[in-house]
Amino acid sequence: MDSQKNAEIIARIKYLMKEMGVKQVQFAERIGVDTSNLSKYLNAHMPLSDSFLNRLVVNLGVSKEWLLDGTDLPFGKTPVCLDANDGHVAVMSGDATTATPVYDVDATAGASSGRNELFASENIVGWVNLPNMSPNCRIVRVSGDSMAPVIQDGDFVAVREVSNPNQIYWGQIYVVQLDDFRVVKYLRRHTDPNMVVLRSENPNYDDMDVLRTDIHEMLLVQHVLHINSRL
Repeated sequence: MDSQKNAEIIARIKYLMKEMGVKQVQFAERIGVDTSNLSKYLNAHMPLSDSFLNRLVVNLGVSKEWLLDGTDLPFGKTPVCLDANDGHVAVMSGDATTATPVYDVDATAGASSGRNELFASENIVGWVNLPNMSPNCRIVRVSGDSMAPVIQDGDFVAVREVSNPNQIYWGQIYVVQLDDFRVVKYLRRHTDPNMVVLRSENPNYDDMDVLRTDIHEMLLVQHVLHINSRL
């Protein structure tokens, strides 16, 4: 692996650490490597090995294509299935200190609800333990079919706040708060750098051209959780 490609991969790894909000020690624990070796990798004092890169893919759910070449999306779209009973998510193993909170709120409903209101403690209906989940994630419901079949009506998504809203990973799914409504869409580049394209998965929905300044908040969709209802 040449030095330029090695440096690009290291930059993507550091991006993951920043987005996860973890230091080197916590990141090393998540992927199961020695902290000193991780430091050597990140400072280019030791060449990146296939074994090390595979740990990132397996333990974090990162796309290997994105990790190696910057193509594809950082996180795959492989859905996780949860059980539901009477429309409510079943509380699985875990608690407030070890699991991810599930909120009884709709990511696509409401015009003025900010993050504080959206993620108010009284909206928590349970906790779930899922592998490869960022500790900063929160789980919310999505309604509508604009993102079908990737996200079906009634599915849940695990979202996390982005540390730098000006840094957009194009092609990834975000929850976007606008003046009058929230949407769950792919963010795509616009020919005008002052604008972005909000794109649906469902071809029956047209693209939306939006000024960057009209976007008040963004949450990155890291996982899609399909609900498996049982009668």
